[in-house]
Amino acid sequence: MTPESTPARAAAPAGADAMAVLAVLGDESRRRLLEFVRRARRPVTREEASEAVGISRKLAAFHLDKLVASGLLQARHGGHGPRRVGRAPKVYEPSPHALAVSLPPRRHELLAALLAEAAATQRPPESAREAALRVAGERGRALGAEAGGKDVTAFLEETGFEPTAEDDGRRTVLHNCPFHPVAAQAPELVCGMNHAFLCGYLAACGNRETTAVLAPRAGACCVELRTGGTEAADADGEPRPEAGDSSRTRDTSA
Repeated sequence: MTPESTPARAAAPAGADAMAVLAVLGDESRRRLLEFVRRARRPVTREEASEAVGISRKLAAFHLDKLVASGLLQARHGGHGPRRVGRAPKVYEPSPHALAVSLPPRRHELLAALLAEAAATQRPPESAREAALRVAGERGRALGAEAGGKDVTAFLEETGFEPTAEDDGRRTVLHNCPFHPVAAQAPELVCGMNHAFLCGYLAACGNRETTAVLAPRAGACCVELRTGGTEAADADGEPRPEAGDSSRTRDTSA
C-alpha cells in the first residue's frame, strides 16, 4: 500500500474517550454521514456523502474528518472520482474498531477472551475452573509486566474498577465490578478469576506491598486491595488466599 492510500485512523476509543465519541455523534449530520458510509459497503467520496445527506461538500468534509478523528471512520486518498490538485479524491470507510459504552464500565470482552482462552488451553488434569484461574493470572501478569512502574490506581481506573482509597490508603475499595452481571451468575468462577487477574498484575508490576484479597461486599467488587496485609502472592503471581476465601465469593457484584 502506498503512502497516499494508507488509511488514516484513530485508536479504538475506551473509557472517557468513548464518551467523547458519543459527543461527536451528538450532531445529526454526523450520525447520518456515519450511517451512510457504513451502509455503502465501499469507500465513499465527500461528494457522494454530501449528496446522500443533503449538505454542502465543504460541510460534509468537516463532519467526515471529525468522524475520522474520533476513530469511527478512516480515510485515504484513492477513490475514482474527479481529482483535485493532482491527487486521487479522499474516500472514507468504516473504522475496524468497535465502540461500546457502558455506565458503569463493563469489560465483558475481557472476560469472554479469558474464558475462551481457558477453554482452548485447558490441559489435564485441570478442571475448567482451574484453567480459567490460570489464564486470568497469566493475563494479569502479562499486563503487569507491560505496565512496569505504572500507577496501579491508573490501571484500575482504566479497567473500570472505580477504585477509592480508604483507611489512609491502607485499603483500596473497588466500587465497580467490570464483569457484572456475569459475576452474579457464577460468582465462584468469575470472582476467582478477578482475584487471580489482580494478584498476577500486582506481582508482575513489582508492587509487593499491595495485595488483592477476596472481600465481598454489597454494591462493590468482590476484591479489594490492601497494603501491609497478611495475604501474599506466590513468586509467579498466583494468588495464595487466606483460608476460607474460596467460599466467600457470593453475589456481591456491583
